[in-house]
Amino acid sequence: MDLYEEPYDPKRPVVCFDERPCQLVGHTREPLPMGEGRPAREDHEYERKGMAHLFMAFEPLGGWRTVEVNERRRSGEFALAIARLAEEVYPEAEKIRLVVDNLNIHTPAAFYEAFEAERARDLSRRVEFCYTPVHGSWLNMVEVELSVLVRQCLRRRIPDADTLRRESQAWCEERNRLEASVNWRFTTADARTKLRKLYPSIEP
Repeated sequence: MDLYEEPYDPKRPVVCFDERPCQLVGHTREPLPMGEGRPAREDHEYERKGMAHLFMAFEPLGGWRTVEVNERRRSGEFALAIARLAEEVYPEAEKIRLVVDNLNIHTPAAFYEAFEAERARDLSRRVEFCYTPVHGSWLNMVEVELSVLVRQCLRRRIPDADTLRRESQAWCEERNRLEASVNWRFTTADARTKLRKLYPSIEP
């Protein structure tokens, strides 16, 4: 919470990151389009087309986000996503403060599994992992953005990864154009009161 309250620092950006599975679903019969006095209709039966995984990075103070679609959610895909942030999006940043949950792939070890030692070491030095409390992943602001993406764009049948990529990218570009962000009101004081079990007691 203290991290969220700090002023914007382009040399030390706060970037929230998370992944979300997305089931790919196709129609077994072609939907009927909307007509005069008639709503659009689709058959209740559907065809499973596999799974894809959305990777989202979100910088709240910059009102910026990026979305990637991957076939799997493994340490290699995570390492590549963070490397792109460090090397392409924030090449001038001294330190990227990366807010993540406690998933086992969210560690510097992912860099050493994916890259040669020198590159992995450089990424480890430039990325500071800031973990949400166990059972407190909802404290990661990117969860809010993922929820908005689902409500505005993905609450329908999407048959393949290409369609998912195209739709989520269009949504992302529009959100970035508007510089949309999250009106975060949960403070450190709130956390100390409402999440007493997650914080150590401090005696005066």
